[in-house]
Amino acid sequence: MAEKLYTIPVNDAFDEHSECPICSMYKKLEDDSIDFMMGPSYMEDDIRMETDRLGFCKPHMLMLSKQENRLGLALILKTHLDRQKKEALQLVDKPVKKGGLFKKAEEPEIVRWAREKTKSCYICDRIDRMFRHYLDTVLRLYQKDSEFRTKYAECKGFCQEHFGLLIEKAQEVLKEQELQSFVTLTAKLYTDNLQRLSDDLDWFTDKFDYRYRDAPWKNSRDAIERAVTKTNGILQEDKKK
Repeated sequence: MAEKLYTIPVNDAFDEHSECPICSMYKKLEDDSIDFMMGPSYMEDDIRMETDRLGFCKPHMLMLSKQENRLGLALILKTHLDRQKKEALQLVDKPVKKGGLFKKAEEPEIVRWAREKTKSCYICDRIDRMFRHYLDTVLRLYQKDSEFRTKYAECKGFCQEHFGLLIEKAQEVLKEQELQSFVTLTAKLYTDNLQRLSDDLDWFTDKFDYRYRDAPWKNSRDAIERAVTKTNGILQEDKKK
């Protein structure tokens, strides 16, 4: 059952024909996690204990702050701040030592605590747990499902981060005889689609030349947005061509 549940979002992402289906998978997980957080789950004790402990990173806090459930966010923040205060009070009285000319100052425990708090995020952790299953499913489907292999081979490639991540994950999942053909195909998808996007950007810039003013845009009108996805994994809504 779990495998079937994981195959649905993987197939859906590849059906979108985006510049990186792995980015599409991640974005769907992120949107679902924000909805989950702002739904009835914020009232559950076990969820609140984790959000109090981990808090949220800047991007996800910004996303949460834009949701309509202001009461839910206020309750989440209230108990999180109360825990932050309790933990900080346990550390503030510990001595902070100054470094010397030849000795680096020892890092205060409260500084280490503050830094760790800025790096933890309940939503990031939730996404990462599920995302690992999705990557594994991509490779399992590639192994066992001929229809998916065709879909994979016809996709528009991947962003730089997920291109590398797929190959890294393939080393763990695929058999020796499958690995090299997968790497060769994935690398070809990556480089061929970089060339496609480069050609689109060429034509996009040509359109600013008066000689091509009345020429059709072809597939270049949203070339910048798609190139941003390919280079940095940032999904944006496509502009109408």
